[in-house]
Amino acid sequence: MLRKNWTVKSFERLDSFLRRELPLVLDCTVSNSKVRRFIIAGSVNANGRQCRIPSFELKPGTCVSVCIDEDKLFFEKKPDDIDFTLTDKDVLFEDDYIIVVNKPAFLPTEDSIVEGRKNMHGAVVEYLWKKNPSLRNPPYAGIMHRLDRETSGVLLFTKTRSVNAAVHDMFEMHTARKTYRAVCTCNANRSDMMKEGKSFTVDNFIGRISPKSQACKVGVLDESRGGQHARTEFYIASRKDGLYYIDCHLLTGRTHQIRVHLSQFGLPIVGDELYGGAEGFASLGNRIMLHAFSLEFPHPVTKELMTVTSELPVEFK
Repeated sequence: MLRKNWTVKSFERLDSFLRRELPLVLDCTVSNSKVRRFIIAGSVNANGRQCRIPSFELKPGTCVSVCIDEDKLFFEKKPDDIDFTLTDKDVLFEDDYIIVVNKPAFLPTEDSIVEGRKNMHGAVVEYLWKKNPSLRNPPYAGIMHRLDRETSGVLLFTKTRSVNAAVHDMFEMHTARKTYRAVCTCNANRSDMMKEGKSFTVDNFIGRISPKSQACKVGVLDESRGGQHARTEFYIASRKDGLYYIDCHLLTGRTHQIRVHLSQFGLPIVGDELYGGAEGFASLGNRIMLHAFSLEFPHPVTKELMTVTSELPVEFK
């Protein structure tokens, strides 16, 4: 996430100002349509107040600030995004404080700058509002962690800001235990070592290695260059038909961590072509084969240790 502040020197429209300044910050071209969507998405403040009007007239001395998520800015709607509505069967747990849902594949976790794009956060808000239609404003749903667009499984949102700090801390301090199932192929030079029941750990430093104007790609990156510590424990649950079914326990929560670590170890995830995985198999849904099937965490209010699970889809068994 990149944050930038400017002080305006002359009268100018907001969209014109950002069309000139954003490419200098991002070191790449930014189209007029992206600048407009960026403003409408609420990512720009003028003198501390959110401004969603591209034609807003800036005056000399105005402080313009932006919060830039490069992945969102350069991400366009995918043709295989699904049209999803959350129903009771997709809710894995709910009380007055949190709601835990089963996210399908091909659905982003949160809103992007692409107007009208379906996402899991929006589906949760819509679901809660339908349960309480007397509310004048949309109900609150706090995003506490994320799953990649093609990753399915357990995803937790808060229903009240009063528990945000406690939930944030449990993910930050890793008292929340996240477990995934991946379906992988095995590089030839590793196949003799990869036995069913084998456990192994990958522990290193990783970080973004792709330019900001391209899709995010993560790789091994020295700490001195901005790499962050990443540790994942793996267990080979089964093997069949040349595929490896691997349980992945995150001990840190870095972007693309499981995908990078499995690729490094010679077990790229099926469908994850960015990290050397085989092209998606039609029989497996033509997707990156990663499913978040369990989340264990202390309840933010009662402190009871909870385990919420999402049944493994048949293609992950």
